Amino acid sequence: MKKYKFIDNNGTFSMKQPENYSYLYFPIARQNGLKSSLTPNMGGDSKLDQNSFVLEPVSSENLHNNRSTRNFWCRINGSDAWSATGQSAEAEYDKFTERQDESELTAGLMWHETTRASKKYNLSSKVTAFVPLDDDVEIMNVQITNTGNRDVEIDPIAAVPLYGRSADNVRDHRHVTSLLHRIRTTEDGVYVRPTLSFDERGHQKNNLTYYVCGSAGDGSKPVSFYPTTDMFIGEGGTYTRPRAVVEDFKGAVAGEKFEGFEAVGAVRFEKITVKAGETVSYNVFIGVTADEASIAGVVKKYSTTENVMSELNRVRNYWNEQVNVIYHTGDSDFDNYMRWVSFQPFLRRIYGCSFLPHHDYGKGGRGWRDLWQDCLALLMMNPSGVRQMILDNFQGVRIDGTNATIIGEKQGEFVADRNGITRVWMDHGMWPFMTTKLYIDQSGDIDVLNQEVTYFKDAQVERGMAMDEEWDAASGNIQMDKNGNVYKGTVLEHLILQHICSFYEVGKHNYLRLRGADWNDALDMADENGESVAFTCAYAGNIKQIAEYVRLLKEKTGQDKVELLSEIIALLDTDADVYSSIEKKVEALAKYGKECRHTVAGDKKAVDIEWLASKLEEKANWMSENIQKNEWVTDGEGNGWFNSYYDNHCNAVEGVFSDGVRMILTGQVFAVMSKTAAREQMKSICKSARKYLYDASVGGYRINTNFHEEKYDLGRMFGFAYGEKENGAVFSHMTVMYANALYQNGFVKEGHEALQTLADTALNFETSKIYPGIPEYFNAKGRGMYHYLTGAASWYMLTVITEVFGVRGDMNSLVLEPKLVKEQFDKDGNAGIKLVFAEKDIEVRYHNTSGKDYGEYSIESAAIDGNTAFTVDGGKAYLDRSVIGGLADGAHVIDIELI
Repeated sequence: MKKYKFIDNNGTFSMKQPENYSYLYFPIARQNGLKSSLTPNMGGDSKLDQNSFVLEPVSSENLHNNRSTRNFWCRINGSDAWSATGQSAEAEYDKFTERQDESELTAGLMWHETTRASKKYNLSSKVTAFVPLDDDVEIMNVQITNTGNRDVEIDPIAAVPLYGRSADNVRDHRHVTSLLHRIRTTEDGVYVRPTLSFDERGHQKNNLTYYVCGSAGDGSKPVSFYPTTDMFIGEGGTYTRPRAVVEDFKGAVAGEKFEGFEAVGAVRFEKITVKAGETVSYNVFIGVTADEASIAGVVKKYSTTENVMSELNRVRNYWNEQVNVIYHTGDSDFDNYMRWVSFQPFLRRIYGCSFLPHHDYGKGGRGWRDLWQDCLALLMMNPSGVRQMILDNFQGVRIDGTNATIIGEKQGEFVADRNGITRVWMDHGMWPFMTTKLYIDQSGDIDVLNQEVTYFKDAQVERGMAMDEEWDAASGNIQMDKNGNVYKGTVLEHLILQHICSFYEVGKHNYLRLRGADWNDALDMADENGESVAFTCAYAGNIKQIAEYVRLLKEKTGQDKVELLSEIIALLDTDADVYSSIEKKVEALAKYGKECRHTVAGDKKAVDIEWLASKLEEKANWMSENIQKNEWVTDGEGNGWFNSYYDNHCNAVEGVFSDGVRMILTGQVFAVMSKTAAREQMKSICKSARKYLYDASVGGYRINTNFHEEKYDLGRMFGFAYGEKENGAVFSHMTVMYANALYQNGFVKEGHEALQTLADTALNFETSKIYPGIPEYFNAKGRGMYHYLTGAASWYMLTVITEVFGVRGDMNSLVLEPKLVKEQFDKDGNAGIKLVFAEKDIEVRYHNTSGKDYGEYSIESAAIDGNTAFTVDGGKAYLDRSVIGGLADGAHVIDIELI
């Protein structure tokens, strides 16, 4: 059921009475700086980072009871008070009744607008919020209209509680940190500059000023202020019924100072008479800066409503241009939905994994997987900077194939773990290759494999099994050789180390050890004996493809040798006797780990490319064959799938048990994606997953069946209620990867169903109860959870572009291989996509005038700007990259006729 509607082709949507739904929030931010969240009533928070919150931090559970929020009051005719944002005791009392204000939300990429109309007071408001492109300030433009036929006298008062400290202080030393506050009023508003950044591990002098300032629409300044909570809400008052507003308390004037109080940026404007039909406007500025003197300039820059609206248009245009992939199918709602999915990778780079209300488990920043998976989306939208990003990210790899888990603020910055936590996620080594492979395919830049990059170094050695006592923080975080020189290895060497070291780190069944967890972070209680068959499949697929790209390097560049760190050679130069021996594998890895414990020799050996490729293939094939031989399980009814894990008691996790069938989607995804599964097994997996995991009412494919036990020998996920989070929820990321794997292997109808069910559930507001976009997961009731910040968005976008629309690079060519099903074409039989490829703006248009379904149509012809320079072969159309490179700047159209 539609609760909101799209009103243009850029994803802009509107929704009536949004405050009647819980847990809704919306992001507004700039690329590098202030990041905020907004509820329909202007709740939420705003911050620079974990230690610099402008507004009080909120989690999802604070949204429906948070009263210290952005507000704008109108004291009416000297007696009544109305909240233009709907945050008042009266509004709460009137909610869900005929007395409730009529409200409507309209929002687009990085801007948020609500309108509200009061029948009782004959006033309406329009509150528009956004963050400008160049300043760490949130702007709230408030327009008040007299909708009655009589003049109304109002006292306008903006009120925004200022938190001004670390998120840790919400509970820890909340009062003590308020004693650090130094508050003063200026002619523009209220400034708060705490004396210290409070941290018992080491207090630091604070250099940030948090502020709320205001101006009338014509630029005129406020007349008074309420700079402390005590002064604003009054004894016994609340933020939803502040005594300063209700009882007309006298405020402070510019130039006053206050110490040791909780702060509020309450700004009072000149009393004004608003004539019937007249609109007045006000601007509220909520920000933070290390340069206090700059605040007056920021306020002046945006002081008038005209200036604010000009900047708003600039913000809208900027973000619409950033999301530069445009989709056209037979469903305009899906096309607009994809605008938001394509926008979500931007949000994750800005907000990390922790800075929106559902992400209340972390302290900011992104993880290792995030760095690489966000690059997937960038390759589709802004590929020009991805090469350097990839090179910088490889600097986080250790010489033992593991990687840094604390990511710095800057690109390519990694930080040693200050807490001595040596946790290793066993899947981390596989993601960089997937991204690097896509980069090579899209760009044709195979030589990136030859680029040399440093390695990360800290105290963690031997894949987290030991600590390097010779290392300390003063040594720095770059791997050195025995002569004290910085050691660099090629990107190819980094990739080989990540995969080969993992190949040797096996458990009692000769599969890769689970360690702290794999992609499913909640499989975290099987560190001793747990094994991930699922990701053994994934690594096997990667290793086989690395071999392919090593040969491609030879084919494209003519080089027949590559240089590798001499210590690596022993890990490569092994055979089947070692592959099948757990003891020999463990011994070989231990020997390598000790050789590289503190420094590396620094010597390199040139190896033949064909020899290297064959050694990689041998290992990959052995891994796949071992899984094929030992891990296929059936239910006795003709349905089969692969066991995905071994628990800490060394027992297989999946199959038919006394309490029912146990099946996990992850193992099936990577068995299909890596082609470990044979064709008939893929068919059986599709049938089994549909039977045991699929539930359309909650989004499609659940991550697992109900195990009916806590299973403390595998992970915390089994302590969650079934249907929630990693335990049986529809986890979008793995579902999308399942769809991707199905499309890659020709199971188009099954892949389409997996993708479409996610989209349909998200767009069905009465079920999902989220704004447009893909959530991390759908819970047991189908509600979308942990919205916006999920790697599923990058994979969904990648799958739709490269598999559904079939637009992808293949080294020296653009390849078009549509896998659109019949219902994805519009009523005229057309579907299309606009995107950037090889730095050119390309529009691909498919014409299916005969109305055929996938599997029935084929490509009859292909032309770019009328030029039939394509080669059509085997259901694909190829265009040489040199042809694209020779195109003039501007938009170019590719027409594909299907018959």
